[in-house]
Amino acid sequence: MKKYIIYILVLIAGLFLGYLIFNTSSEGEKGSSEDHAHSAEETQMWTCSMHPQIMQPEPGDCPICGMDLIPAEAGADGLTVNEFKMTENAMSLANIQTTIVGGKNTGSGNIQLSGKIEVNEDLTAVMPAHFDGRIERLYVNTVGDKVSMGQPVAEIYSPDLVAAQQELLTAYKIRESQPQLYNAVRKKFRNWKISDSQLDRILETGNVITSFTIYSRVNGVVTEIMVNEGSHIMDGKPILKVANLNKVWAVFDAYENQISGVKEGQEIAITLNAYPEKTYNSRISYVDPVLNKSSRTIEVRAVLDNKNDLLKPGMFVQGELENTNETNSDGSLSIPKSAVLWTGERSIVYVKTTGQEPVFEMREVKLGSSTGDNYEILSGINAGEEIVTNGTFTVDAAAQLQGKRSMMNNNSENKEMQTMSMEMELPADFQDGFVKALGDYFQLKDALVASESEKAQNAARTTLKSLPKNDLDGMAADHFKKVQEMLDAISRNDNLENQRAHFVILSENMIAITSNIDSLGQTIYVQHCPMADSNKGADWLSLSSEVRNPYYGDAMLTCGEVIKELKP
Repeated sequence: MKKYIIYILVLIAGLFLGYLIFNTSSEGEKGSSEDHAHSAEETQMWTCSMHPQIMQPEPGDCPICGMDLIPAEAGADGLTVNEFKMTENAMSLANIQTTIVGGKNTGSGNIQLSGKIEVNEDLTAVMPAHFDGRIERLYVNTVGDKVSMGQPVAEIYSPDLVAAQQELLTAYKIRESQPQLYNAVRKKFRNWKISDSQLDRILETGNVITSFTIYSRVNGVVTEIMVNEGSHIMDGKPILKVANLNKVWAVFDAYENQISGVKEGQEIAITLNAYPEKTYNSRISYVDPVLNKSSRTIEVRAVLDNKNDLLKPGMFVQGELENTNETNSDGSLSIPKSAVLWTGERSIVYVKTTGQEPVFEMREVKLGSSTGDNYEILSGINAGEEIVTNGTFTVDAAAQLQGKRSMMNNNSENKEMQTMSMEMELPADFQDGFVKALGDYFQLKDALVASESEKAQNAARTTLKSLPKNDLDGMAADHFKKVQEMLDAISRNDNLENQRAHFVILSENMIAITSNIDSLGQTIYVQHCPMADSNKGADWLSLSSEVRNPYYGDAMLTCGEVIKELKP
């Protein structure tokens, strides 16, 4: 019996020891798991989708615009300050593709031009009147009508010709005694382009012709009619314009960055929307030596045969020619246009900095000429580097969310640098007067914050009157003139959105001048909203570091940040 009792006690003791051992291990694993989860929570950061420079350890509202913060991706070890990493899943979903610069897949080097078929002005003739008169009849009255050489186009009644015919008949009677007079009168008619046959008919009949006929001197198509029946016309004034369409012009616009690849005599392949299956081969006959300042283009044209009358003026055409730019034959680099993002004055690309992992950084580049679907690269990247060519905007968004340099926050940095670099000399009396006017400017800013357009108008008028006398020169005079123009525009405009648009330019120039004031008397804050001015960003001056946005008012009252302090 004692033997069984001992076995039972041993079994109970074993069970008790097992419980102690395994329960402690379980609690240890549980504690370790909880510690790991707690550590993960501590490392999770939160950011704003519109202001990726905001990084907070817990969720909440963006201190700039008030939007809800979103989880930021965890940082990757071993990356530089400007690098960021994307997940393979995100790369796949966004179809992000890359290209090695200088590789075989950088595209065609041909130059593409667009244009229209136009009348060949070298084969255009104007039918003018050679004497004063009135249009009695137009034989051609529809644009597009065909005319032949010698075909009548108009009849003109001319009092001068009626009187001259009477003089001709008189001179004809005394031609034997006054041959010089007769020849002079007859020569006058030749100057009026009246034929000898018409003059002989007048002399044979002895009757005065009241209306004279104008005949076509060329073959072609009427492209313009300048007169109406019954209208008066003067010597030398055109009646109609005729064009020979057997040869027409293909006129193209070449952009500034394509000019170096376009030369006279160069072969060009031309296709038309009307006949996409047919290609016309020609040579460039003319390159405009003067650049159009508004469109930044030059005119390039080629002559096309049109004996079958297939090419109609106004048709759209495309031209393709080989790039003759010498810089493309010496190993210069080009990248696809899809790789480039524009930030106003700057162009950026995203470079994959590691061979295997999806790690990127933003790179500013300088572009050269445009050839087909490519840009020539002058600086910024080197041959062999790998760049993003598809999904570039997605990569830029990832950079913003991770608080790295991107297209948006790079603009804010540039704007601050530009504001700080404007140096100018201002007279002491001007500075004193300008500081006094700043108070009225702040009233204008507060009126826009409150979205009160009438108060903004009044404040603009007051600020304009309080400005000091303009005795500046150079860059300072330019900024001050722009300040006056914008204040005047706001004072005349009662539309709130228009006032805010003028306030963008006003504040830029106010900041430039205020930054050069020696003694402001108090700290003035330069504040910036990246979403203002259609997401281009805009600045303003404030007496308080607390942001009150004049571009959005209550809609996004606190959207913005202080980018500079102007000390007293």
